[in-house]
Amino acid sequence: MDLKSKLKRARENLLSPLNKVFQRGGASAIDIDELEALLLQADVGVDTTERVVETLKKEGGADPRAVLRQRFLEILADKTPAVVTAKPRAIVVVGINGVGKTTSTAKLAYYLKSRGQTVLLAASDTFRAAAVDQLAIWADRVGVELVRHHDGTDPGAVAYDACEAAKSRGLDVVVVDTAGRLHTRSNLMDELAKVRRVCERALGEGAVETLLVLDANLGQNSLAQANEFAARMRIDGVILTKLDSTAKGGIVIAVKEALKVPIRYVGVGEGVDDFAEFDAVSFVDALLG
Repeated sequence: MDLKSKLKRARENLLSPLNKVFQRGGASAIDIDELEALLLQADVGVDTTERVVETLKKEGGADPRAVLRQRFLEILADKTPAVVTAKPRAIVVVGINGVGKTTSTAKLAYYLKSRGQTVLLAASDTFRAAAVDQLAIWADRVGVELVRHHDGTDPGAVAYDACEAAKSRGLDVVVVDTAGRLHTRSNLMDELAKVRRVCERALGEGAVETLLVLDANLGQNSLAQANEFAARMRIDGVILTKLDSTAKGGIVIAVKEALKVPIRYVGVGEGVDDFAEFDAVSFVDALLG
C-alpha cells in the first residue's frame, strides 16, 4: 500500500507551512510560536507539541526536520508487549457509531485471512437495526464465516458462541463486532466490557484483546473518545480510520501519546485492501515527506 499517496492531504496541510518555517535555518532560527501553531493545527496535541518545542530549543543548531521526525518516531514506537498469540484468540472491536467500526471489523478479518489465518466473525452488534445483515454482507464479500443470532440477543452470548465455535474448529482468530456506544453512557460501556469477559471465559484471559476504532477526521474529539473509553475498559490498541481524508494527520501522534497503547491498524480508503498494520516509520516518512 502506497501510504505516501494516501496521506497526501495531511502531508500538504502540514509540510508546506513547516518547510517555510524550517528553511530559515536551524532550530535556533525557528519562530517557536509559529511552529507551535502549525503542530496544534495538525492535531498533534498540546502535550506533544510542548515536548517537540522543548526538544528543538535544546538542540540549538540541529536540523529541525530531523529533530521533528525523531521525536515523532519516539512517541509512536510500540513499547507494549507483543500482540496476543494464543490460538484461538479474540479481537473485540469497539467504538462509537459512525467511525467505521463494522467496516473495520470486516477489513481486519480480510487482512488476517489474507495473511494465512483462519478467521471467524461474530455479529455482536445486536442493537442497531440491520447491523447483523450489514456484517453478513461483508462476511460474504471477504470470504469468512459469521456467527449470528437474532436481533436483540445478548451480544455476549454471540461472542461466546463464536469463541466456542473457533475452539471446536481449530480456527486462529475471532473478530467480534460490537454495537456503537456513546462513551458517556456507562451502562452501555459496561456491556462492552462484558463481551470481553465472556470471550476470556471461553478462550482464557490472555487470548483476548480490545481494539478501539477512531475516526481521524474527528481530530481532538477522537482523543476525547479515546480517553473516555480507556477510563472505562481495557484498550489494547487503536484502529484509526479515514486517515486518507483527514488534513490533520497529527491525530495519530496525539492518540498514541495520550493512550500509551499502540496504533495497530489504519484505514486509508474505501477498498477492502485499504487497511493495513500501522508502521511508524512509514507513517512519519509519508507525513513529513
